[in-house]
Amino acid sequence: MPPSDPRIDAIIARAQPFAQPILEHLRALVRTAVPEAEETIKWSMPHFTVSGKILAGMASFKAHAAFFVHGAGRMREGEGQNGGMGSFGKLTSLADLPSDDELSALLRKSRDEIVAGVKPARAPKPPKPEIAMPDDFAEALAASPEAQRHFDAFAPSYRRDYLEWITTAKATATRAKRIGEAVSWIAEGKKRHWKYESC
Repeated sequence: MPPSDPRIDAIIARAQPFAQPILEHLRALVRTAVPEAEETIKWSMPHFTVSGKILAGMASFKAHAAFFVHGAGRMREGEGQNGGMGSFGKLTSLADLPSDDELSALLRKSRDEIVAGVKPARAPKPPKPEIAMPDDFAEALAASPEAQRHFDAFAPSYRRDYLEWITTAKATATRAKRIGEAVSWIAEGKKRHWKYESC
């Protein structure tokens, strides 16, 4: 078993009195369930790693504590409903935690995924809503065949960058200026953020 990290001792000692037994219990549980886990500090919070990958972490705040298990132990439907970060919502006492057996099983499953190189499944991002082509921008593009040709050939995300930039202008003068710049850049085949692209 790797040695304990004295920085975590200090964090627990500084935690609110209600949080100290929660953090101590969780720390002991991780060390028992996954004895090879190493202790470290990430983002100023105690974490436990396996093979350099984050297995779990915990934190304490003024009125609650939090515990999160990565991979297999990520928040499941119905958990964390009382808000707060972590897989189990705001923890104010040991009674807020699932059983030690359930937590140990989650930790071991997450450890096994890390060792096997399994990446956590991520929910696909919902598509962004369409931005309608404004009449004034359409007219400006139509007046420049080269710009129209490039704009039509752009990937949808590049077209969206320009549409979003133009439609978010608050002042009429700002919008007109943006349309002028956009048509000029598009005629040269430049994407909206061309200034930031590496050469």
